[in-house]
Amino acid sequence: MKATDVHARVHPAPVAAQSSRQLGCAFQCHHFAYMLASHLVSRFTVWDYVVFGGMLCVSASIGIYYAVMGVRRKATTDDFLMGGRSMSVFPVALSILASFMSAITLLGTASEMYIYGTQYLLIIFSYCLVIPATAYLYMPVFYRLHVTSAYEYLELRFNHVIRAMGCVTFSLQMLIYMAIVLYAPALALSQVTGISVWTSVLSIGIVCTFYTSIVSIRGADQYGNESVSGGMKAVVWTDVFQICLMFGSMLMIAIRGAYDIGGMKVVYNRAYDGSRIEFFK
Repeated sequence: MKATDVHARVHPAPVAAQSSRQLGCAFQCHHFAYMLASHLVSRFTVWDYVVFGGMLCVSASIGIYYAVMGVRRKATTDDFLMGGRSMSVFPVALSILASFMSAITLLGTASEMYIYGTQYLLIIFSYCLVIPATAYLYMPVFYRLHVTSAYEYLELRFNHVIRAMGCVTFSLQMLIYMAIVLYAPALALSQVTGISVWTSVLSIGIVCTFYTSIVSIRGADQYGNESVSGGMKAVVWTDVFQICLMFGSMLMIAIRGAYDIGGMKVVYNRAYDGSRIEFFK
């Protein structure tokens, strides 16, 4: 779980699409998590804790670095929310991709395809329509108007009541969504560490609250002028680190799994024999 709340303000359409899609996998994620709970799962070793702790330290260090730099250069609200509009395409693209990834993606999608087959991949066709429309129709309008969220545009286009209705609806949706996103990794973490689920939930919640607080430090200079630090640059570069870590981990798991059972051909044959390679059925 990352600072999705900041992304929701700047990139509301991708986050809304993400939550709507991933809520459909919520029950499969819950099922997969209980599969972990009902089978013998290896506990964390010392090196596992070192890697896990190192990942948290790197993420926090990025947030602290940009928080300190923001204080030194007296970053403005525009720097905080929009990264000063100076971020390059590559890290921003990876950050948006990271906002699509969550525990539901890693656990729920795997469980969905294991149970129902590869027809879940047909969701790609919806992305081919929605993503270009968002990139070429909506985002240029938001950028030219210098708005930080779709709800600010609703107020400009209609009135404050419509904006408030949109904010409340989205907040309720995200409240349900974040509860699932928090519970899934907490259940998985409890199985590999031996701690209770509630302790795991509280631990993840505290870590995420700490990270969000780091990237949203607010203060004032000696003249009383308000300044902010951290912000979008901290979120973007932390997401870049985390998405590289996630893809690297998934790649290593796929390589090791294929190697252990005899190669990708064996993987495909087993999936085909198990009726999991199917489309339009």
